[in-house]
Amino acid sequence: MLRVRRRVLPQDQWEVLIKDHHRGFLGWDAYQANQARIAQNIRPVAHQPGTGAVREGCALLQGLATCGTCGRKLAVYYEGKHKATPGYYCTGTGQLVEGRGTRHLRVGGVTIDAAVTAAFLAALEPVALQACLEAARQLEQGHDSALEQWRRQVERARYNAARAERRYQAVDPENRLVARGLEAAWEKALTELAAAEAELARREAARPATLSGPERAAILALGDDLQAVWDAPSTTDKDRKQLLRTLLDEVNITICRDHDSGRADLLLRWKGGAISELTIPVKRKPPRRLRTDEDTISLVRRLAVHYDDAKIAWILNRQHRRTPRGMSYTAGRVQGLRHYWGIPRHQDTADNQEGELLTVANAARELGLAPSTLHRWLSDGFIGGEQLTPGAPWRIRLTPEIRALFTDDAPDGWLAMLEATLAYGATRQTIMQRVKDGRLRAVHVRTGRRKGLRIEPPAAQDGLF
Repeated sequence: MLRVRRRVLPQDQWEVLIKDHHRGFLGWDAYQANQARIAQNIRPVAHQPGTGAVREGCALLQGLATCGTCGRKLAVYYEGKHKATPGYYCTGTGQLVEGRGTRHLRVGGVTIDAAVTAAFLAALEPVALQACLEAARQLEQGHDSALEQWRRQVERARYNAARAERRYQAVDPENRLVARGLEAAWEKALTELAAAEAELARREAARPATLSGPERAAILALGDDLQAVWDAPSTTDKDRKQLLRTLLDEVNITICRDHDSGRADLLLRWKGGAISELTIPVKRKPPRRLRTDEDTISLVRRLAVHYDDAKIAWILNRQHRRTPRGMSYTAGRVQGLRHYWGIPRHQDTADNQEGELLTVANAARELGLAPSTLHRWLSDGFIGGEQLTPGAPWRIRLTPEIRALFTDDAPDGWLAMLEATLAYGATRQTIMQRVKDGRLRAVHVRTGRRKGLRIEPPAAQDGLF
């Protein structure tokens, strides 16, 4: 099977290049300028400053700033409440050191942008007046150049109409089919001529008058205060970036920090090969201290009295707490936290006296019940429990009063729930509420065919007579 492949080579690798072989719509220089502009508006090229289209962000050195350590292009970040404070950082080689990424630099961009802007405006001052004069001249000649193009368009349309007329008049009248075609072409040419003349007349009427004296003076005054032009509301950040790229090829940034202060060494590479050096002070951000919050430390102090490190870690993770580095808690991390803050570890005791605190599982085993029964009595409020913090296990203090609530045999005459509702003439919810309030006594029978809740019967009442 025949396969055809096409390989596009860059212009500098072409074997044959014949300029102006065919007349084109654009000249060769204009075509090359367009290609260069298109090449600049693509995605940035790695490690090549000044490449890529400018963006709308307020970081003026986007695409121009490079790292003084490795030479890579600096990435841009924005911080602050409205993400309006720019900064630059270098990710370095992208390697991890002890599980963490290392950066060559990370610095705020407000001071650096201001210093580069000042150097840029200072470089423009000698030619500022000349640039303003050229701008005034271009404003006056711009409309004349556009009108000249439309005049040539009218001249071309007039020539086409005259040629169509000559062709129509030269045809043999007997050849009516050809005559009708030439007549239609003549009418079309006349229509295009009328449209071109009308457009030229409209543009001539809309041409602004020559700049007046005050307007020319205002334009020339801009050369005396370039800072006002730079800071004007009509000048966008994208405009400022494009202006910087007209003179700057690269801004190399090296950050030097010591214990007391810091500075940024800037190396400005101008178009044409000139180099400028700037040194500006930068604020040294204090290192962020990794510290466990006081609430977690206080909670660990309370939990360490009753639980070991593994159980404490389980409780902290259940409450969705994290270490200062954002990791979950383990027994080892809880141990390190205790050692740092001097919190004693949990001491197991062999005290099995009545009234000790037991977990729900141990208390249920002690009472011969299912743990679900104790959980239900806890949730219903029949017995009290202790929980040091949300997520921690419930603990029940087995007092003689609680032990007496669970028995193998109910007292004589005590009623099941259905019988109690009939005897008291109340609903089940009312009976349960009275038991919870202590107005009625109840026990839980844990053995037998009719195990469950038993309610004290109502007291016998004497007759009225």
